Amino acid sequence: MSGPLEGRGAVVTGAGRGIGRAIAQRLAADGARVAALDLNLADAEATVAGTADPQRHLALDCDVSDSASVAAAVAAARHAFGRLDIAVANAGIGKAPGDGSEEMYAAMARRAEDPAVPVDQLIHMGDEGWRGVVRVNLDGAFFLMRETVRVMAADGNAGSLVCISSTSAQSGEGSPHYCASKAGVIGLVRQLSRELAPRGIRVNAVAPGPTDTPIMQGIPDDWITSMEASIPLGRMARPEEVAASVAWLASDEASFTTGSVLVANGGSYFF
Repeated sequence: MSGPLEGRGAVVTGAGRGIGRAIAQRLAADGARVAALDLNLADAEATVAGTADPQRHLALDCDVSDSASVAAAVAAARHAFGRLDIAVANAGIGKAPGDGSEEMYAAMARRAEDPAVPVDQLIHMGDEGWRGVVRVNLDGAFFLMRETVRVMAADGNAGSLVCISSTSAQSGEGSPHYCASKAGVIGLVRQLSRELAPRGIRVNAVAPGPTDTPIMQGIPDDWITSMEASIPLGRMARPEEVAASVAWLASDEASFTTGSVLVANGGSYFF
């Protein structure tokens, strides 16, 4: 029996691990042909290998912060599948060299003994530390949306674009560059949903809360414990739960949904 996305071509960035891998494999399970894009080609290949029929899909190396790299990957996916109907801008990072993370974590450790210790990151954040995260999280989403829409417009077909934002965009909990970039993603989604509606292209976002992915490994244990305690459902999300939200937005079941932010955060924050 064919799935709800049978016959459609999809691209997913950051598809080598975590939420991205879960999204790529869920779209594949629902019938789409999926191009798994990742900075680490071996990770992307492992994602494709984990699908039921790897020969139907494509693994590509892609640096989402480089517009030429994104354009080349999107073109390769279009050539392989004959069409593109779905794009998921998932690639994201939480820190970058020179962004003040180490100083902030050190201050958090000292605060455990002295509550008066300020936990600063902004004053330690260099320009490249800021840009390192914004280039991936926001520029990368823009580059993917732009290249996919160019293909859709040339082919004259509609489709569904999904960007992964974060609860941090609304709550402000997190680092300056991360919160700002994820809020920017929502602004991009809302503008594009209006611009692209006449083409039949829907644009939405998913805003996960804390999710059990490799990106969480660099966060101190006490911070993770605190986050989990603040979630009404009492745990972090599983990547597959976020992927289910993306799959719904990509499907015809969401045919009248555009410009929306689907929140998957266990009730930890309300948009």
